[in-house]
Amino acid sequence: MSTAVAPAVRRRLLVTEASVPALARGTQLRFDGMRERWVLLVPERVLAPDDIAVEVLKLCDGARSVGAIIDELAARYAALREEIAGDVVEMLQDLAKSGFLVEAGERHP
Repeated sequence: MSTAVAPAVRRRLLVTEASVPALARGTQLRFDGMRERWVLLVPERVLAPDDIAVEVLKLCDGARSVGAIIDELAARYAALREEIAGDVVEMLQDLAKSGFLVEAGERHP
């Protein structure tokens, strides 16, 4: 009889406005002085998000919900909330699908 323990299964975040996103362990948003731009450092890769994505990622602090992030961006840029909500959720879902974004409190690899 085997007593082997099954490896932990990492759940991918399904992004909704109630989600509280945070960067996954090993993922960092950092300003790169050499490139003079913000980069997203992920295991074995460097991604170069556009300016809008950087503003969204800066708000993924593990304290704000996606809804609060959308509200903040709508107020900051005087944009209609419903116009940006879909784009924000889609972008965050793409990052979650790649494993770079998790629900706050689930930062394990």
